[in-house]
Amino acid sequence: MPEIIATTHTLLDRILVIYRRENSDVWQCRYSVDGVWQRASTKERELKKAKERAQRLLIEAEIRKQSNLPVITRKFRDIARLAVQRLDDETKSGNGKVIYSDYTRVINNVCVPFFGKHSIANIDTALLAEFDEWSVQKNGAALSKSTMQTRNAALNRVFDEAIVRGFLTQANKPKLKSSGKSAERRPDFDLAEIRAVLHNFDAWILRARNDDSKELRMLLCDYVSALVDTGARPGDELLNLKWNQVKFASKPTVKHTGEFDNTDDEHNEITLVDLNKSCELTVSGKTGKRLMLGMQRTVNALQRIARRNYKDYAGTLLAPLKGIAVANNSDYVFRTQAQAKPTSFQKLFEGYLDEHNLLIDSNGQKRVFYSLRHTYATLALIHDRVPIHTLAKQMGTSVGMIEQHYSHLKAVQAIEQLRGDETRRLIDAGGVLDEIYKPKTRVKR
Repeated sequence: MPEIIATTHTLLDRILVIYRRENSDVWQCRYSVDGVWQRASTKERELKKAKERAQRLLIEAEIRKQSNLPVITRKFRDIARLAVQRLDDETKSGNGKVIYSDYTRVINNVCVPFFGKHSIANIDTALLAEFDEWSVQKNGAALSKSTMQTRNAALNRVFDEAIVRGFLTQANKPKLKSSGKSAERRPDFDLAEIRAVLHNFDAWILRARNDDSKELRMLLCDYVSALVDTGARPGDELLNLKWNQVKFASKPTVKHTGEFDNTDDEHNEITLVDLNKSCELTVSGKTGKRLMLGMQRTVNALQRIARRNYKDYAGTLLAPLKGIAVANNSDYVFRTQAQAKPTSFQKLFEGYLDEHNLLIDSNGQKRVFYSLRHTYATLALIHDRVPIHTLAKQMGTSVGMIEQHYSHLKAVQAIEQLRGDETRRLIDAGGVLDEIYKPKTRVKR
Protein backbone atom coordinates (compact mmCIF):
# COMPACT_ATOMS: atom_id res chain seq x y z
CA MET A 1 0.00 0.00 0.00
CA PRO A 2 1.37 3.47 -0.87
CA GLU A 3 2.93 5.31 2.05
CA ILE A 4 0.51 7.53 3.99
CA ILE A 5 1.69 11.14 4.23
CA ALA A 6 1.50 13.25 7.38
CA THR A 7 -1.85 14.71 6.42
CA THR A 8 -3.97 12.35 8.53
CA HIS A 9 -7.03 13.19 10.62
CA THR A 10 -8.63 10.98 13.27
CA LEU A 11 -12.34 11.65 13.35
CA LEU A 12 -13.24 8.88 15.82
CA ASP A 13 -10.49 7.27 17.85
CA ARG A 14 -9.79 3.71 16.62
CA ILE A 15 -12.90 3.88 14.46
CA LEU A 16 -12.62 6.50 11.69
CA VAL A 17 -9.56 8.10 10.07
CA ILE A 18 -9.14 10.08 6.87
CA TYR A 19 -5.82 10.61 5.08
CA ARG A 20 -4.24 11.53 1.78
CA ARG A 21 -1.79 9.37 -0.14
CA GLU A 22 1.36 10.79 -1.67
CA ASN A 23 0.82 12.20 -5.18
CA SER A 24 -2.96 12.31 -4.65
CA ASP A 25 -5.21 15.16 -3.60
CA VAL A 26 -8.24 12.90 -2.98
CA TRP A 27 -8.96 12.01 0.65
CA GLN A 28 -9.16 8.34 1.63
CA CYS A 29 -10.74 6.91 4.77
CA ARG A 30 -10.35 3.92 7.07
CA TYR A 31 -13.16 2.80 9.32
CA SER A 32 -13.65 -0.10 11.71
CA VAL A 33 -16.87 -2.11 11.78
CA ASP A 34 -17.16 -4.98 14.22
CA GLY A 35 -13.39 -4.86 14.76
CA VAL A 36 -12.51 -5.15 11.07
CA TRP A 37 -10.85 -2.21 9.30
CA GLN A 38 -12.13 -1.27 5.85
CA ARG A 39 -10.73 1.22 3.34
CA ALA A 40 -12.55 3.41 0.85
CA SER A 41 -12.14 6.61 -1.11
CA THR A 42 -14.19 9.65 -0.12
CA LYS A 43 -13.78 10.92 -3.71
CA GLU A 44 -13.49 14.43 -2.19
CA ARG A 45 -10.60 16.89 -2.46
CA GLU A 46 -11.87 19.36 0.15
CA LEU A 47 -11.16 18.37 3.77
CA LYS A 48 -14.58 19.39 5.10
CA LYS A 49 -16.48 17.45 2.43
CA ALA A 50 -14.15 14.49 2.88
CA LYS A 51 -14.91 14.34 6.63
CA GLU A 52 -18.66 14.43 5.97
CA ARG A 53 -18.35 11.73 3.30
CA ALA A 54 -16.24 9.50 5.60
CA GLN A 55 -18.83 9.75 8.36
CA ARG A 56 -21.61 8.77 5.92
CA LEU A 57 -19.59 5.77 4.74
CA LEU A 58 -19.19 4.62 8.35
CA ILE A 59 -22.91 5.01 9.07
CA GLU A 60 -23.85 3.18 5.84
CA ALA A 61 -21.46 0.34 6.76
CA GLU A 62 -23.03 0.02 10.21
CA ILE A 63 -26.52 -0.06 8.70
CA ARG A 64 -25.45 -2.73 6.17
CA LYS A 65 -24.00 -4.83 8.98
CA GLN A 66 -27.24 -4.62 10.99
CA SER A 67 -29.19 -5.60 7.85
CA ASN A 68 -27.01 -8.69 7.34
CA LEU A 69 -25.47 -7.15 4.22
CA PRO A 70 -21.76 -6.95 3.35
CA VAL A 71 -20.15 -3.98 5.07
CA ILE A 72 -18.35 -2.84 1.90
CA THR A 73 -18.87 -3.60 -1.75
CA ARG A 74 -16.52 -4.27 -4.63
CA LYS A 75 -16.83 -4.30 -8.39
CA PHE A 76 -17.48 -7.66 -10.01
CA ARG A 77 -14.31 -7.43 -12.12
CA ASP A 78 -12.13 -7.11 -9.00
CA ILE A 79 -13.66 -10.17 -7.34
CA ALA A 80 -13.50 -12.07 -10.63
CA ARG A 81 -9.75 -11.44 -10.79
CA LEU A 82 -9.36 -12.91 -7.30
CA ALA A 83 -11.53 -15.92 -8.19
CA VAL A 84 -9.43 -16.64 -11.28
CA GLN A 85 -6.28 -16.36 -9.18
CA ARG A 86 -7.69 -18.89 -6.70
CA LEU A 87 -8.51 -21.31 -9.57
CA ASP A 88 -4.95 -20.92 -10.85
CA ASP A 89 -3.46 -21.47 -7.39
CA GLU A 90 -5.51 -24.63 -6.85
CA THR A 91 -4.43 -25.97 -10.24
CA LYS A 92 -0.75 -25.31 -9.55
CA SER A 93 -1.01 -27.01 -6.15
CA GLY A 94 -2.42 -30.15 -7.76
CA ASN A 95 -5.88 -29.75 -6.24
CA GLY A 96 -7.49 -28.25 -9.33
CA LYS A 97 -9.69 -29.87 -11.94
CA VAL A 98 -9.45 -29.83 -15.71
CA ILE A 99 -12.70 -27.90 -15.94
CA TYR A 100 -11.09 -24.98 -14.08
CA SER A 101 -9.67 -23.80 -17.41
CA ASP A 102 -13.25 -23.58 -18.70
CA TYR A 103 -14.31 -21.60 -15.62
CA THR A 104 -11.43 -19.17 -16.15
CA ARG A 105 -12.33 -18.71 -19.81
CA VAL A 106 -16.02 -18.11 -19.01
CA ILE A 107 -15.25 -15.66 -16.21
CA ASN A 108 -12.85 -13.60 -18.33
CA ASN A 109 -14.65 -13.76 -21.68
CA VAL A 110 -18.33 -13.87 -20.68
CA CYS A 111 -18.97 -12.76 -17.11
CA VAL A 112 -16.56 -9.85 -16.76
CA PRO A 113 -17.61 -8.15 -20.04
CA PHE A 114 -21.20 -7.99 -18.75
CA PHE A 115 -20.95 -7.67 -14.95
CA GLY A 116 -17.51 -6.02 -14.73
CA LYS A 117 -18.56 -2.53 -13.66
CA HIS A 118 -21.41 -3.66 -11.40
CA SER A 119 -21.02 -3.89 -7.64
CA ILE A 120 -20.93 -7.56 -6.62
CA ALA A 121 -23.64 -6.88 -4.02
CA ASN A 122 -26.01 -5.31 -6.56
CA ILE A 123 -26.34 -8.30 -8.89
CA ASP A 124 -29.98 -9.27 -8.59
CA THR A 125 -32.59 -11.33 -10.45
CA ALA A 126 -33.34 -8.56 -12.93
CA LEU A 127 -29.67 -8.14 -13.86
CA LEU A 128 -29.25 -11.91 -14.22
CA ALA A 129 -32.23 -11.95 -16.60
CA GLU A 130 -30.52 -9.24 -18.68
CA PHE A 131 -27.37 -11.35 -18.63
CA ASP A 132 -29.30 -14.32 -20.03
CA GLU A 133 -30.66 -12.22 -22.90
CA TRP A 134 -27.22 -10.75 -23.59
CA SER A 135 -25.67 -14.24 -23.61
CA VAL A 136 -28.19 -15.49 -26.19
CA GLN A 137 -27.49 -12.50 -28.44
CA LYS A 138 -23.74 -12.98 -28.06
CA ASN A 139 -24.04 -16.71 -28.81
CA GLY A 140 -26.43 -16.22 -31.72
CA ALA A 141 -28.69 -18.98 -30.42
CA ALA A 142 -30.22 -20.33 -27.23
CA LEU A 143 -27.63 -21.74 -24.83
CA SER A 144 -27.59 -25.45 -24.17
CA LYS A 145 -28.22 -26.65 -20.65
CA SER A 146 -24.64 -27.88 -20.26
CA THR A 147 -23.29 -24.49 -21.39
CA MET A 148 -25.47 -22.72 -18.83
CA GLN A 149 -24.36 -25.11 -16.11
CA THR A 150 -20.71 -24.36 -16.86
CA ARG A 151 -21.44 -20.62 -16.97
CA ASN A 152 -23.30 -20.75 -13.65
CA ALA A 153 -20.56 -22.79 -12.00
CA ALA A 154 -18.04 -20.15 -13.09
CA LEU A 155 -20.27 -17.35 -11.77
CA ASN A 156 -20.65 -19.14 -8.45
CA ARG A 157 -16.86 -19.25 -8.10
CA VAL A 158 -16.89 -15.44 -8.20
CA PHE A 159 -19.81 -15.15 -5.75
CA ASP A 160 -18.14 -17.63 -3.36
CA GLU A 161 -14.93 -15.59 -3.52
CA ALA A 162 -16.93 -12.48 -2.60
CA ILE A 163 -18.45 -14.29 0.40
CA VAL A 164 -15.02 -15.46 1.63
CA ARG A 165 -13.73 -11.88 1.50
CA GLY A 166 -16.79 -10.33 3.14
CA PHE A 167 -18.07 -8.50 0.08
CA LEU A 168 -21.22 -10.62 -0.08
CA THR A 169 -23.22 -12.68 2.40
CA GLN A 170 -24.54 -16.20 1.89
CA ALA A 171 -28.09 -14.87 2.32
CA ASN A 172 -27.59 -12.40 -0.52
CA LYS A 173 -25.81 -14.73 -2.92
CA PRO A 174 -27.69 -14.70 -6.26
CA LYS A 175 -29.59 -17.89 -7.09
CA LEU A 176 -28.74 -19.17 -10.56
CA LYS A 177 -30.92 -21.38 -12.78
CA SER A 178 -29.96 -23.68 -15.65
CA SER A 179 -32.90 -23.40 -18.00
CA GLY A 180 -31.10 -23.90 -21.30
CA LYS A 181 -32.23 -26.25 -24.01
CA SER A 182 -31.31 -29.89 -23.59
CA ALA A 183 -28.31 -30.90 -25.64
CA GLU A 184 -28.90 -33.18 -28.60
CA ARG A 185 -27.51 -36.67 -28.36
CA ARG A 186 -24.22 -36.90 -30.23
CA PRO A 187 -24.20 -39.15 -33.30
CA ASP A 188 -22.64 -42.55 -32.79
CA PHE A 189 -21.62 -45.44 -35.07
CA ASP A 190 -23.70 -48.57 -35.38
CA LEU A 191 -22.01 -51.98 -35.34
CA ALA A 192 -21.41 -52.16 -39.10
CA GLU A 193 -20.07 -48.62 -39.15
CA ILE A 194 -17.63 -49.07 -36.26
CA ARG A 195 -16.34 -52.21 -37.96
CA ALA A 196 -15.72 -50.12 -41.05
CA VAL A 197 -13.97 -47.42 -39.01
CA LEU A 198 -11.53 -49.89 -37.47
CA HIS A 199 -10.98 -52.29 -40.38
CA ASN A 200 -10.28 -49.71 -43.09
CA PHE A 201 -7.32 -48.13 -41.30
CA ASP A 202 -4.66 -50.52 -42.64
CA ALA A 203 -5.33 -49.79 -46.31
CA TRP A 204 -5.72 -46.08 -45.59
CA ILE A 205 -2.35 -45.99 -43.82
CA LEU A 206 -0.67 -47.61 -46.82
CA ARG A 207 -2.02 -44.84 -49.06
CA ALA A 208 -0.15 -42.15 -47.09
CA ARG A 209 1.95 -39.84 -49.26
CA ASN A 210 5.13 -39.94 -47.13
CA ASP A 211 6.61 -41.45 -43.98
CA ASP A 212 5.55 -38.56 -41.70
CA SER A 213 1.97 -38.78 -42.93
CA LYS A 214 2.04 -42.55 -42.55
CA GLU A 215 3.26 -42.32 -38.95
CA LEU A 216 0.57 -39.81 -38.06
CA ARG A 217 -2.10 -42.03 -39.63
CA MET A 218 -0.84 -45.01 -37.61
CA LEU A 219 -1.01 -42.96 -34.43
CA LEU A 220 -4.57 -41.89 -35.28
CA CYS A 221 -5.49 -45.55 -35.74
CA ASP A 222 -4.11 -46.38 -32.30
CA TYR A 223 -5.84 -43.38 -30.73
CA VAL A 224 -9.21 -44.30 -32.24
CA SER A 225 -8.75 -47.94 -31.17
CA ALA A 226 -8.17 -46.84 -27.57
CA LEU A 227 -11.17 -44.48 -27.61
CA VAL A 228 -13.46 -47.25 -28.88
CA ASP A 229 -12.07 -49.68 -26.30
CA THR A 230 -12.13 -47.42 -23.22
CA GLY A 231 -14.82 -44.78 -23.76
CA ALA A 232 -12.29 -42.09 -22.78
CA ARG A 233 -13.08 -38.45 -23.38
CA PRO A 234 -11.31 -37.35 -26.56
CA GLY A 235 -8.49 -34.91 -25.98
CA ASP A 236 -6.39 -34.60 -22.86
CA GLU A 237 -7.46 -37.84 -21.15
CA LEU A 238 -5.41 -39.89 -23.63
CA LEU A 239 -3.22 -37.26 -25.29
CA ASN A 240 -1.71 -36.30 -21.90
CA LEU A 241 -1.28 -39.92 -20.79
CA LYS A 242 2.30 -40.90 -19.91
CA TRP A 243 3.86 -44.36 -19.92
CA ASN A 244 4.39 -44.26 -16.15
CA GLN A 245 0.60 -43.96 -15.82
CA VAL A 246 0.09 -47.28 -17.62
CA LYS A 247 0.05 -50.64 -15.87
CA PHE A 248 -0.29 -53.91 -17.80
CA ALA A 249 -2.37 -56.77 -16.44
CA SER A 250 -3.25 -60.27 -17.58
CA LYS A 251 -5.67 -62.93 -16.34
CA PRO A 252 -5.15 -66.08 -18.47
CA THR A 253 -8.00 -68.55 -18.76
CA VAL A 254 -8.11 -72.01 -20.32
CA LYS A 255 -11.18 -73.21 -22.22
CA HIS A 256 -11.70 -76.96 -22.58
CA THR A 257 -13.11 -77.78 -26.01
CA GLY A 258 -13.92 -81.46 -25.34
CA GLU A 259 -12.10 -82.34 -28.56
CA PHE A 260 -8.90 -84.39 -28.74
CA ASP A 261 -5.84 -84.36 -30.95
CA ASN A 262 -5.76 -87.71 -32.75
CA THR A 263 -2.49 -86.96 -34.55
CA ASP A 264 -0.36 -88.18 -31.65
CA ASP A 265 -0.41 -91.27 -29.45
CA GLU A 266 -1.40 -89.42 -26.26
CA HIS A 267 -4.69 -88.02 -27.63
CA ASN A 268 -4.38 -84.77 -25.67
CA GLU A 269 -7.45 -82.60 -25.31
CA ILE A 270 -7.43 -79.44 -27.41
CA THR A 271 -7.66 -76.38 -25.15
CA LEU A 272 -7.88 -72.69 -25.96
CA VAL A 273 -5.91 -70.17 -23.92
CA ASP A 274 -7.05 -66.56 -23.59
CA LEU A 275 -4.52 -64.23 -21.92
CA ASN A 276 -7.24 -61.66 -21.21
CA LYS A 277 -4.79 -58.79 -21.59
CA SER A 278 -5.76 -55.46 -20.10
CA CYS A 279 -4.18 -52.30 -18.77
CA GLU A 280 -4.87 -49.72 -16.11
CA LEU A 281 -4.64 -46.10 -17.24
CA THR A 282 -4.46 -43.27 -14.71
CA VAL A 283 -5.95 -40.36 -16.62
CA SER A 284 -6.81 -36.77 -15.74
CA GLY A 285 -9.99 -35.42 -17.24
CA LYS A 286 -12.99 -33.21 -16.76
CA THR A 287 -13.79 -34.80 -13.39
CA GLY A 288 -10.21 -35.01 -12.15
CA LYS A 289 -7.97 -38.07 -11.85
CA ARG A 290 -9.41 -41.53 -12.25
CA LEU A 291 -8.40 -45.09 -13.06
CA MET A 292 -9.65 -46.27 -16.44
CA LEU A 293 -9.39 -49.79 -17.84
CA GLY A 294 -8.28 -50.69 -21.34
CA MET A 295 -8.69 -54.17 -22.80
CA GLN A 296 -7.01 -56.14 -25.58
CA ARG A 297 -7.57 -53.50 -28.25
CA THR A 298 -5.91 -50.81 -26.12
CA VAL A 299 -2.98 -53.09 -25.23
CA ASN A 300 -2.44 -53.80 -28.93
CA ALA A 301 -2.48 -50.07 -29.71
CA LEU A 302 0.07 -49.36 -26.97
CA GLN A 303 2.29 -52.15 -28.27
CA ARG A 304 2.27 -50.70 -31.78
CA ILE A 305 3.21 -47.25 -30.45
CA ALA A 306 6.02 -48.74 -28.33
CA ARG A 307 7.47 -50.64 -31.32
CA ARG A 308 7.53 -47.47 -33.44
CA ASN A 309 8.92 -45.12 -30.81
CA TYR A 310 11.49 -47.26 -28.99
CA LYS A 311 14.32 -49.02 -30.82
CA ASP A 312 15.08 -51.13 -27.74
CA TYR A 313 11.48 -52.34 -27.36
CA ALA A 314 11.63 -55.84 -25.85
CA GLY A 315 7.99 -56.69 -25.19
CA THR A 316 6.93 -60.31 -24.95
CA LEU A 317 3.65 -62.20 -25.21
CA LEU A 318 3.15 -62.14 -21.45
CA ALA A 319 4.78 -58.72 -20.93
CA PRO A 320 3.94 -56.68 -24.05
CA LEU A 321 4.95 -53.34 -22.45
CA LYS A 322 8.11 -54.58 -20.75
CA GLY A 323 10.61 -51.78 -20.15
CA ILE A 324 8.21 -49.16 -21.56
CA ALA A 325 5.35 -48.79 -19.06
CA VAL A 326 7.71 -48.21 -16.13
CA ALA A 327 7.89 -45.63 -13.34
CA ASN A 328 10.86 -43.70 -14.76
CA ASN A 329 9.38 -43.29 -18.26
CA SER A 330 7.58 -39.94 -18.32
CA ASP A 331 7.25 -39.84 -22.12
CA TYR A 332 3.76 -39.19 -23.45
CA VAL A 333 2.11 -42.27 -24.95
CA PHE A 334 0.14 -40.96 -27.93
CA ARG A 335 3.00 -39.34 -29.80
CA THR A 336 4.96 -39.88 -33.00
CA GLN A 337 8.67 -40.69 -32.85
CA ALA A 338 9.37 -36.95 -32.76
CA GLN A 339 7.30 -36.76 -29.53
CA ALA A 340 5.17 -33.97 -30.98
CA LYS A 341 1.62 -33.64 -29.67
CA PRO A 342 -0.77 -34.20 -32.60
CA THR A 343 -2.68 -31.03 -33.42
CA SER A 344 -4.46 -32.03 -36.62
CA PHE A 345 -6.17 -35.22 -35.42
CA GLN A 346 -9.72 -33.90 -35.74
CA LYS A 347 -9.22 -32.76 -39.33
CA LEU A 348 -7.39 -35.98 -40.20
CA PHE A 349 -10.14 -38.08 -38.61
CA GLU A 350 -12.86 -36.18 -40.47
CA GLY A 351 -10.99 -36.74 -43.73
CA TYR A 352 -10.73 -40.46 -43.01
CA LEU A 353 -14.44 -40.75 -42.22
CA ASP A 354 -15.42 -38.71 -45.26
CA GLU A 355 -13.29 -40.88 -47.53
CA HIS A 356 -15.19 -43.95 -46.30
CA ASN A 357 -18.68 -42.40 -46.30
CA LEU A 358 -18.84 -42.35 -42.49
CA LEU A 359 -18.61 -38.67 -41.67
CA ILE A 360 -22.35 -37.87 -41.72
CA ASP A 361 -24.88 -40.05 -39.91
CA SER A 362 -28.39 -40.91 -41.08
CA ASN A 363 -29.77 -37.77 -39.37
CA GLY A 364 -27.39 -35.45 -41.18
CA GLN A 365 -25.15 -34.88 -38.13
CA LYS A 366 -21.37 -34.75 -38.51
CA ARG A 367 -19.46 -37.31 -36.48
CA VAL A 368 -16.51 -36.28 -34.33
CA PHE A 369 -14.20 -38.02 -31.85
CA TYR A 370 -16.89 -37.81 -29.18
CA SER A 371 -19.00 -40.11 -31.37
CA LEU A 372 -16.57 -42.90 -30.42
CA ARG A 373 -17.23 -42.33 -26.70
CA HIS A 374 -20.96 -42.43 -27.37
CA THR A 375 -20.52 -45.61 -29.42
CA TYR A 376 -18.55 -47.24 -26.61
CA ALA A 377 -21.34 -46.56 -24.10
CA THR A 378 -24.05 -47.75 -26.47
CA LEU A 379 -22.31 -51.05 -27.31
CA ALA A 380 -21.35 -51.66 -23.69
CA LEU A 381 -24.98 -51.34 -22.61
CA ILE A 382 -26.52 -53.30 -25.48
CA HIS A 383 -24.06 -56.14 -26.10
CA ASP A 384 -21.89 -56.41 -22.97
CA ARG A 385 -24.68 -55.51 -20.53
CA VAL A 386 -22.36 -53.42 -18.37
CA PRO A 387 -24.19 -52.02 -15.30
CA ILE A 388 -24.60 -48.27 -15.52
CA HIS A 389 -22.77 -47.78 -12.19
CA THR A 390 -19.72 -49.61 -13.58
CA LEU A 391 -19.97 -47.79 -16.89
CA ALA A 392 -20.23 -44.39 -15.16
CA LYS A 393 -17.06 -45.11 -13.15
CA GLN A 394 -15.17 -46.25 -16.24
CA MET A 395 -16.20 -43.19 -18.27
CA GLY A 396 -15.69 -40.68 -15.48
CA THR A 397 -19.27 -39.46 -15.45
CA SER A 398 -22.35 -39.80 -13.27
CA VAL A 399 -25.04 -42.45 -13.26
CA GLY A 400 -27.52 -39.65 -13.90
CA MET A 401 -25.74 -38.66 -17.09
CA ILE A 402 -25.70 -42.27 -18.29
CA GLU A 403 -29.41 -42.62 -17.57
CA GLN A 404 -30.17 -39.29 -19.23
CA HIS A 405 -28.29 -39.96 -22.47
CA TYR A 406 -28.80 -43.70 -22.83
CA SER A 407 -32.19 -44.35 -21.25
CA HIS A 408 -33.58 -45.06 -24.72
CA LEU A 409 -31.53 -48.26 -24.77
CA LYS A 410 -33.43 -49.76 -21.79
CA ALA A 411 -30.24 -51.32 -20.46
CA VAL A 412 -30.64 -54.43 -18.33
CA GLN A 413 -28.53 -55.59 -15.40
CA ALA A 414 -25.19 -57.02 -16.46
CA ILE A 415 -23.19 -60.15 -15.83
CA GLU A 416 -19.89 -59.17 -17.48
CA GLN A 417 -18.20 -55.89 -16.64
CA LEU A 418 -16.03 -53.97 -19.06
CA ARG A 419 -14.37 -57.02 -20.55
CA GLY A 420 -16.23 -56.26 -23.76
CA ASP A 421 -16.02 -59.80 -25.14
CA GLU A 422 -19.24 -59.61 -27.12
CA THR A 423 -18.57 -56.20 -28.64
CA ARG A 424 -15.02 -57.23 -29.54
CA ARG A 425 -16.25 -60.47 -31.12
CA LEU A 426 -18.86 -58.64 -33.18
CA ILE A 427 -16.45 -55.95 -34.34
CA ASP A 428 -13.75 -58.48 -35.27
CA ALA A 429 -16.13 -60.85 -37.04
CA GLY A 430 -15.18 -60.93 -40.71
CA GLY A 431 -14.20 -58.06 -42.95
CA VAL A 432 -16.08 -55.04 -44.17
CA LEU A 433 -18.81 -56.30 -46.48
CA ASP A 434 -20.73 -53.16 -47.25
CA GLU A 435 -19.64 -51.43 -50.46
CA ILE A 436 -20.53 -47.95 -49.18
CA TYR A 437 -17.58 -47.97 -46.77
CA LYS A 438 -14.97 -48.54 -49.47
CA PRO A 439 -12.71 -45.58 -50.28
CA LYS A 440 -14.08 -43.05 -52.71
CA THR A 441 -12.65 -43.06 -56.21
CA ARG A 442 -10.50 -40.03 -56.70
CA VAL A 443 -10.63 -38.31 -60.11
CA LYS A 444 -7.14 -37.68 -61.46
CA ARG A 445 -6.46 -34.20 -62.78
